[in-house]
Amino acid sequence: MVSADDSRLLVLTRHGESEWNKLNLFTGWKDPDLTQKGVQEAEKAGVRLQKKDLGKFDIAFTSDLQRAQKTCALILKGIGQEDLQTIRNQALNERDYGALSGLNKDDAREKWGEEQVHIWRRSYDIPPPEGESLKMTAERVLPYWEKEIKPRVVKGDKVFIAAHGNSMRALIMELEGLSGEEIVSRELATGVPIVYKLDKDGNYVSKEILDYDA
Repeated sequence: MVSADDSRLLVLTRHGESEWNKLNLFTGWKDPDLTQKGVQEAEKAGVRLQKKDLGKFDIAFTSDLQRAQKTCALILKGIGQEDLQTIRNQALNERDYGALSGLNKDDAREKWGEEQVHIWRRSYDIPPPEGESLKMTAERVLPYWEKEIKPRVVKGDKVFIAAHGNSMRALIMELEGLSGEEIVSRELATGVPIVYKLDKDGNYVSKEILDYDA
């Protein structure tokens, strides 16, 4: 274990509810906005982080999609850091659902069968037609983590990331040393910050899920 003075801070947050989440549609790289509920989730996440009093973040990262960008901006506003340097990169985008994108999940089950859709959603390495598996998503997320984000965490920067369910699964798999089979079943709530403490080499020490109101 590391002492509090030596620990590194990394906070991950999945975007708030989007319009397509609400409609039960496969979203992927499509770019719907947040719902009002999603806005409220992001604002609540900012309140929770403010009450946690983690200190000032040094940099933020988000994806190339507006639901993550707006979540990031709302949270940073909530903690009084709306001017924080924020780097946007499609490496942090949601998994591309390919031919499933824009389809209602129930309609997809009718078209391809419930078992096949379940395999595409919850297997680690089987992609939907024209889309990405979680394994393929991790193959773009993790090099970006290693090159652009982890070095900042290791040098002591406090880093905030607002991203998506599957790009976050890829990061969590790496941080917590999980297998592909273990991470696919990990559920991540919208708009809930996960606070990681890492050691000086960027290895996992502890985490706290801020899914409560202090």
